[in-house]
Amino acid sequence: MNKTICTKHLILALQRSMMQLLLQVIFSIIIIAAIGLFAKRIRDLRKNILSGRDADYSDQPSLRWKNVLLLAFGQKKMFRNPLVAVLHFFVYAGFIIINIEVLEIILDGILGTHRLFAPVLGGFYDFLINAFEILAVLVILSCAIFLIRRNILKIRRFTSKDLNGWPRSDANYILITEIVLMLLFLTMNATDLALQEKGYGHYALNPTSRFFISGSLAPLYASLNEASLAAIERSCWWLHILGILAFMNYLPYSKHLHILFAFPNAYYARLQPKGEMNNMPAVQQEVLYAMHPESAPAEATPPGRFGAKDVFDLSWRNLLDAYSCTECGRCSAACPATTTGKALSPRKIMMATRDRAEDVGKNIRKNGSFVNDDKTLLYDYITVEELRACTTCNACVEECPVSISPLEIILELRRSLVMEESNVPQEWNVMFNNIENNFAPWQFSPDDRDRWKEFTNG
Repeated sequence: MNKTICTKHLILALQRSMMQLLLQVIFSIIIIAAIGLFAKRIRDLRKNILSGRDADYSDQPSLRWKNVLLLAFGQKKMFRNPLVAVLHFFVYAGFIIINIEVLEIILDGILGTHRLFAPVLGGFYDFLINAFEILAVLVILSCAIFLIRRNILKIRRFTSKDLNGWPRSDANYILITEIVLMLLFLTMNATDLALQEKGYGHYALNPTSRFFISGSLAPLYASLNEASLAAIERSCWWLHILGILAFMNYLPYSKHLHILFAFPNAYYARLQPKGEMNNMPAVQQEVLYAMHPESAPAEATPPGRFGAKDVFDLSWRNLLDAYSCTECGRCSAACPATTTGKALSPRKIMMATRDRAEDVGKNIRKNGSFVNDDKTLLYDYITVEELRACTTCNACVEECPVSISPLEIILELRRSLVMEESNVPQEWNVMFNNIENNFAPWQFSPDDRDRWKEFTNG
């Protein structure tokens, strides 16, 4: 009899061991697949961004790292509105910090352990989990407030037609996902504590302190039996990590890509004064030759393309800007053209540039190289009406929390319109002719303009 019982126990132990090993293998495959998919998407994004023309932004590295610390990590510009900044910080920093715990979950899943770091870190582990739980509650509250702002209070920049369709849904999906992931995290810890108190299995072998938040929730589950508690805890554990991996792979397709790209974007941001335009050396040289014909070479080198008509003509940093856009709408809310009902929206400029870069990337991956699709960023994604509405006031650049410059893209597209196609209003042509012939916007010869000085001095 005893021998039979021992054999049954041995068989059960082997079955449990095999099941545990199978789960470890499945988990490892899921982790490898998730990381592989994420890495592939990041490689594709890198290729999309580098399809833009080359540009050098390697100067003043110390100042660039300062921008990363202040703008990306410190979110300096967000604190113009302190309440929203604090809420955003809870979501951003809290979500990132809490996911440090994902490392333990991944190792537990691969190695078949439970709370691997608890015996190693001791009391510090309890401190970390308590801090993570407090941050989790702050993330939940902040996301709930942001959902209310977007869908109930309907703040103007969140109701703009720029966000019609997927962009508006995308923001809501992310906020809801973050709330669900934090609730799973707290429920997992609460049921874990309940199982510890019941002295159940390996939960009792890896005891922790009574965490501040989940410890308050644990009594809600005290009436459940051990099997039910273990099922809830394991379900939350699996859903939490699978949700994190799904979120990781959804991120590169979402506006929340700025969570990653805000850092390189802050580093490679323009360091010139915001109102300073990038002049074209070829044009400056032509002006010099016009003023000093004797300096002109016998055979002038033909200039390249003026401005940009498609994403290939923009710099790679312009495309990085587009992918770093948070779609927060602060640029459009500050834009005088947008607020007065004009067609222009700086946010839409960035979204359209990103959409075109995505379409170009898909074209290249499908065909091996770019095959003409009879579309361009100018005209098919961004209209002439939008470009002409811009006053170049730099309000959009000033307001952007991650130092994106819609104005650079607008100016490059307008240069193409004007200098490549002569597509300008008649009033502009008059001004251009005056500048070309008289070196000023007015229809006065240089000699006549010199008399102004005599008149004012007299």
